[in-house]
Amino acid sequence: MRTVSDSLPGIDLAKALASQVILWHHFALYGPMSATVAPLAADFWDWVAGPLRWAVQVFLVTGGYLAARSLLPAPWAPRPGGGAGRWLQRLHQRTLRLGQPFWLAMLLAIAAAALARQLISDSDTPAAPTLAQMLAHAVFLQDIVGQPALSAGVWYVAIDWQLYALLATLVALLGSGWLATAAVSVLTVLSIFWLNRIDAGDVWAPYFMAAYGLGVMAWWVSSQTRRWPGTLLIALLVVAGLFIEWRPRLALAGLTAGWLALGGAAWPLVGMRLRGAVAALARWSYAVFLLHYPVVLAVGALVAWWWPGQLVPAIAGLLASWALSIALGAGLTEWLTPRETPKGKP
Repeated sequence: MRTVSDSLPGIDLAKALASQVILWHHFALYGPMSATVAPLAADFWDWVAGPLRWAVQVFLVTGGYLAARSLLPAPWAPRPGGGAGRWLQRLHQRTLRLGQPFWLAMLLAIAAAALARQLISDSDTPAAPTLAQMLAHAVFLQDIVGQPALSAGVWYVAIDWQLYALLATLVALLGSGWLATAAVSVLTVLSIFWLNRIDAGDVWAPYFMAAYGLGVMAWWVSSQTRRWPGTLLIALLVVAGLFIEWRPRLALAGLTAGWLALGGAAWPLVGMRLRGAVAALARWSYAVFLLHYPVVLAVGALVAWWWPGQLVPAIAGLLASWALSIALGAGLTEWLTPRETPKGKP
């Protein structure tokens, strides 16, 4: 089990904050509780339901940062790529790491939607899934083959797998040296200036290399003694991309990458006690991301059934959904995390 001492504080802070933002973004988008609460502060609720979606860029950047840390840590000190066997092992491990909580969360989403359909009539409630829809989700292909999503944000899981597979494939083919570094850099530049501007490409990894590749570069820069030159290069690359076309998602990705490249410089302002809480939220963030939609779907249906259109129960239901999502995410994370065998025991 990871402890506070061996975590990456900058990554922890980014993931913890982004996961909570995305959770409330989806709470504001879906379900009868949102519709009941929205008139209380319509402009603010519209902002939560709109621009806050860009927080997913933080996950893409941190994903690239962490993937580079293990796959392409030091281009100036290359290692063998590991060949086909190592490549398959990496993809298998990544599939299980993403898939085990994802598959369980999809089953819970199906059950929550079935409950909601029995209790209320709401346009946000998903229809009963088809076999093709479930199979597509099982192999992360739902968007590519045009199947409706079973839960909110599931596109991210498929893209995360694609991006990791792309980086792992480049390393397997080119080794973890300058060739792979050049290939990643070229793909990142192409994405920033071209691919990320083609809306039809948002079901494929190259579209998101603008953010993921910046995360890879942030890792390279953060491992250097002098970080400012590399950070400046990242900033210039992002500014040039924004000059061609203003994209808030790219701006946020650039800010996140620059901050990580500098080592998460704002972290010393946070006390050690809070650091432990942030590290825990970061550790649970993926499971919370997967489970919060089934939770708010089920809780929202129950609240709308018992107290239709009532403001106080709706607010209480959203807060309960928030707490329950974190609790279930923590439980699922700990359940799926392998336990270390104490020394002296088999």
